[in-house]
Amino acid sequence: MGLIWKLIVGAIIGAIAGAITNRGAAMGWIANIVAGLIGAWIGQGLLGTWGPSLAGMSLIPSIIGAIILVLIVSLIVGRTSKK
Repeated sequence: MGLIWKLIVGAIIGAIAGAITNRGAAMGWIANIVAGLIGAWIGQGLLGTWGPSLAGMSLIPSIIGAIILVLIVSLIVGRTSKK
């Protein structure tokens, strides 16, 4: 049950990051889950584990990390698609 809960929370974090950056329309649920889980890892690594948490992920640092990830990926994908 723990893995399913992490995937759900990761999807929500990724969806929030996509909505904040206005780059979430093209992302599917798999991309949201990946962005949320990797973003949680990045955010907690950079900012620590403060604030409220769900499924072992601190929400505020995780959302900030997911925003950073979405912006970086969209910059890279944007550059490669323009070539």
